[in-house]
Amino acid sequence: MSKPNILILMVDQLNGTLFPDGPADWLHAPNLKRLAARTTRFANCYTASPLCAPARAAFMSGQLPSATGVYDNAAEFASSIPTYAHHLRRAGYQTCLSGKMHFVGPDQMHGFEERLTTDIYPADFGWTPDYRKPGERIDWWYHNMGSVTGAGVAEISNQMEYDDEVAYHATRKLYDLSRGADTRPWCLTVSFTHPHDPYVARKKYWDLYEDCAQLLPEVAMMAYEDHDPHSQRILDANDRDNFDITENDIKRARRAYFANISYLDDKIGEILQTLEETRQEAIIVFVSDHGDMLGERGLWFKMSFYEGSARVPMMICAPQMQAGLQTTPVSSIDICPTLCALAGVSMQEVMPWTTGQSLVPLGQGGARSEPVAMEYAAEASYAPMVSLRYGKWKYNRCALDPDQLFDLDADPHELSNLADHPDHQGTVTSLRAKSEARWDLAVYDADVRKSQARRWIVYEALRQGGYFPWDHQPLRKASEQYMRNHMDLNVLEESKRFPRGE
Repeated sequence: MSKPNILILMVDQLNGTLFPDGPADWLHAPNLKRLAARTTRFANCYTASPLCAPARAAFMSGQLPSATGVYDNAAEFASSIPTYAHHLRRAGYQTCLSGKMHFVGPDQMHGFEERLTTDIYPADFGWTPDYRKPGERIDWWYHNMGSVTGAGVAEISNQMEYDDEVAYHATRKLYDLSRGADTRPWCLTVSFTHPHDPYVARKKYWDLYEDCAQLLPEVAMMAYEDHDPHSQRILDANDRDNFDITENDIKRARRAYFANISYLDDKIGEILQTLEETRQEAIIVFVSDHGDMLGERGLWFKMSFYEGSARVPMMICAPQMQAGLQTTPVSSIDICPTLCALAGVSMQEVMPWTTGQSLVPLGQGGARSEPVAMEYAAEASYAPMVSLRYGKWKYNRCALDPDQLFDLDADPHELSNLADHPDHQGTVTSLRAKSEARWDLAVYDADVRKSQARRWIVYEALRQGGYFPWDHQPLRKASEQYMRNHMDLNVLEESKRFPRGE
């Protein structure tokens, strides 16, 4: 049986609560809504870690950050860890990436045979946090609230320039694949950086949300002392005290964020239209790496286990899976084993060390009882944090903080911590036991500190004297493009046309 083509559409920092069953009705996202109608839609999908690089390494490998060692946005993704690109490529696929994956380290491929763009973020160790210096802000790379106070309209930005390029190369690659010069099945990953802040959008998309009723968060800004300890650390890391955030700032930031969802919808529409026009069929996966708090409680960006930051949209369109809404909690680390299952590729050799599970049975009406796990050990944390989503419960644990227990059915905004409530001590005891069986927080903390200390030495050393960057440099073989004198013009013109002879 022939192996299916696979198209992965990944976006950055897209809040999963906006996708209760595909895009919310009020979002201007016609292409994503059409895609949603034919997909298995996972309403309760969670990131492995609410930060870019850890989430993406986990998504690609099917393993949590404590297993990959990618704890933060400057932790090396080891070349020895198999990703879905490795598994598929080993089974005969051509694997290609257009866009962001935030690989840190000298390996900038991780199983991809071809990368069409460079990354948008640096590949070195310069963004390493330091648990030895709790509370220290590294201003030149830490988030601050300037993304909120500076929100508004622009026709070009650093991120728009990047995503315009990502979409261009992705559609061009789809045209090239349609020509059939390479008969292998393909897996194309297209990974955008929007709607990640800064909250800046083109006017055509900004104008779509002029009368939007969702421009203010449902949970208003809280006083600093009313936040839990980790949220206070996030506010400190984001330099909250040095910015006066007005209601208008909040509205403009959220409006630009929504506008950039519509911008992405256009880009994804172009890609899906190209797939259709070139008569190619593919399994389609849509997912984000993590979410964005979008001003709920006064929090922005990610770095939190609250729903806005930790929950992500995920939709899978595959013949083996039924279209419809699936509410069972799942994880982005489930995508790697799911892709392999859909492609008929065995992961048996590494399954003892892979915590993700195939979602194919869920898409066929099956059940699942395993809790979903999350981890965080990066900026704004002073020690590792872990979380379990189990049925309606979310249980968070950190050696520095009081436990948190939320009933997400009764309390979707996570305003009532039940960890000390006498009626819920049985649940706390059960979930704490599950958490302790999975994580030794003291060992986790020691591993993170060792990694950080090593990277600070290496980074500071490599910045002295001659500097050789690890950033991916896309290859352009100009002598093999368009028409050259070692090519037969007649053969060239026919081979580059699709469809042929019509």
